[in-house]
Amino acid sequence: MQKTAARCGAAMGEALNRKAGALLHVTSLPSGKLDDDALRWVDFMAESGLSVWQILPLVIPDATHSPYQSRSAFAMNPELLPSSPPDVNESDFETFCAREDYWLDDFALFQVLKGRHDQNAWVSWPDVYRHRDEQALRKLAQEAGDEIRQIKQQQFQLDRAWHRIREHANARNIELFGDIPIFIAHDSADTWARPEDFLLDGDGQPTYVTGVPPDYFAEFGQRWGNPHYRWDRMQTDGFAWWISRMQRQFDLFDIVRIDHFRGLVAVWMIAADCETAVDGYWQETPGDALLATLQHRFPKLSIVAEDLGVITDEVRDLRHKYGLPGMSVLQFAFDQFEDNPHKPANITPDNIVYTGTHDNDTTVGWFYKLQPHEQAFVFQILHKEPTDDIARLLIETAMHSNASIAIVPLQDYLGLGSEARMNTPGSTENNWRWQCSWDALTPALSTYIRSLVEGGRRIHAG
Repeated sequence: MQKTAARCGAAMGEALNRKAGALLHVTSLPSGKLDDDALRWVDFMAESGLSVWQILPLVIPDATHSPYQSRSAFAMNPELLPSSPPDVNESDFETFCAREDYWLDDFALFQVLKGRHDQNAWVSWPDVYRHRDEQALRKLAQEAGDEIRQIKQQQFQLDRAWHRIREHANARNIELFGDIPIFIAHDSADTWARPEDFLLDGDGQPTYVTGVPPDYFAEFGQRWGNPHYRWDRMQTDGFAWWISRMQRQFDLFDIVRIDHFRGLVAVWMIAADCETAVDGYWQETPGDALLATLQHRFPKLSIVAEDLGVITDEVRDLRHKYGLPGMSVLQFAFDQFEDNPHKPANITPDNIVYTGTHDNDTTVGWFYKLQPHEQAFVFQILHKEPTDDIARLLIETAMHSNASIAIVPLQDYLGLGSEARMNTPGSTENNWRWQCSWDALTPALSTYIRSLVEGGRRIHAG
């Protein structure tokens, strides 16, 4: 296994070697759709010397517009459909339905039932639907045949629209970098269709929920509220659901990030009736067995581990065993600890470096919220003279680092402030809504980005 993992790690390292990219969700495009704007953006990236496009999950977002709490781990967001969606070729459509039936059939039924029950959670539905009575579901499928077909056609059109973009991106030598949350929303087609895979009681309610314990940033910890997996059962059936989930992701993307990767070593168990994350305990998970299974099914295993926060040796060992890149974020680099993995000097080739992520303020917004002595410390750590162009300085630092990939949010390439922030964790207002305009994506900006990318290459070539 170690030799196999080493070969996989080497292959992954070669595939990701010395690349630069941009973080921009599809909804942040001017149209916010899977249309010609996405193709135009891909062309802009290629002209700018960028070769990795990282996006957020393409799934249906929740009521706060977050794509990290979705009603399906597989279905794409219908709001992304172009105003002129792809035609539905009957033969292709039937092939799609047959290929994706492992999630599509249940998702379509789930959508119908949500609509017929005022969008209420599935645990509140009548017993025959909540407990998936076969006769009741068969009758519903017959009665709602046209509606079910429409839902499936919509997913087919989304799939075709995305693969048009993927083909264009790959033709321009640009890799698509997707993202999945490790946990699944309770009110989702996944928990409804496979309740036996989750820690739920007889009524479908979670017995334990997800989160993280108290730390320096959160006095009472974070209570996310997702149901925990029944890892024992998942392992018994060969992690079938996870294989299906990753098969779908690798059909859509070249690279996939797993959010909260440390959950593949241990998870924080919070009793469902506990209102905070204070009272809980760590429970080990069979992440090693899961990754071994996934590697057997997907030998390339192009997975990135989101390993931010307090990370144990066990988490690092698991990542290294399977040759998975981790993450470094420059905004986290500026403290007094010499072993801080986000400090530029500590960034290694098995990491992807970011100026900031979708959960950070923009680099300009972050910097100008610092106290004067903290700003001075930034320049001291970077061994640079003070500059008013902090975004460029951090981008250059990322490009010059030893990381295999440098990813920069478009907002930082544009030098925008806090008004362009994508998400503020812990809040539900005005998140996930930022959009760029074509007026900002000028030839001059493309030339500027290319100069940053090529500057990084020259550093390493020298």
